[in-house]
Order: sequence, then C-alpha cells, then structure tokens
Amino acid sequence: MFSLEQIKAAHSKVKSGADFPAYIKEIKALGVKSYEAYVADGHIDYCGEEGYKIAAPAKYDLLRVADTCNAAQFAKALKAHQQGHTDYPRFCSDCAVNGIEQWTVRMDAMTCTYYDKAGNNVLEEVIPA
Repeated sequence: MFSLEQIKAAHSKVKSGADFPAYIKEIKALGVKSYEAYVADGHIDYCGEEGYKIAAPAKYDLLRVADTCNAAQFAKALKAHQQGHTDYPRFCSDCAVNGIEQWTVRMDAMTCTYYDKAGNNVLEEVIPA
C-alpha cells in the first residue's frame, strides 16, 4: 500500500493546478483509489484497496468557509488555478471564500467533485489523462 511519504513526494512536484493531472496519475499508480480534501484546514483522507486509509494532517491555519456558495465565482477561480495563475494556498482560500467545503477525487471515474457546506455537488470535472 501507499504511504503518506510517497504522496507527499508526488505532491511536492505540484506548483499549480496545471500540474494536477500528472499528480493524479502518479498517486493512482501508488494505489490511491480516491481522496477527500477539506478546505477548512487542508487535511486530506486518502483511500486505497480493502478499506486502507491514511490521513494527511492539516496544512494551514483554519479558513472560514462561506455559508453560501458562489458557484460562478468559484468556477472562475478554479479555471485560473488550472491555468497556473494561482498556487495551492490561494486556491484553497478562493474555495473557502466561495463556499466550497471539500472536494473528492475518484480515480476510477477520473473525476474531481467540489461540494458546498450542505454537501451539494457544486461542480464535477473529468480529470484530463
């Protein structure tokens, strides 16, 4: 099974959202089946085969996630991040301001789904191969 150190090594190569597809490919090869990232503190739960799960600790001080989701503004922030205009901390801040509480990546479907505080699917994208 994969380790937190292996995931950290893969993530260290990510400088912006433009690097995300390569990161996903690398951690998928390690055996990661899905993960959930939490905007409030940046912790991530990684899941593998047969219930295997490891958690990456909080990455930053708590962010206040807006109670109301601004899907249109979030979509703009996501596009800017994917084009390499923002780094990960800025993207997380943009998520919080726009009411995104978490996102889930599923390797089987190669999707990334963003959710608001109510658990509503705000945006789902297919991750480029």
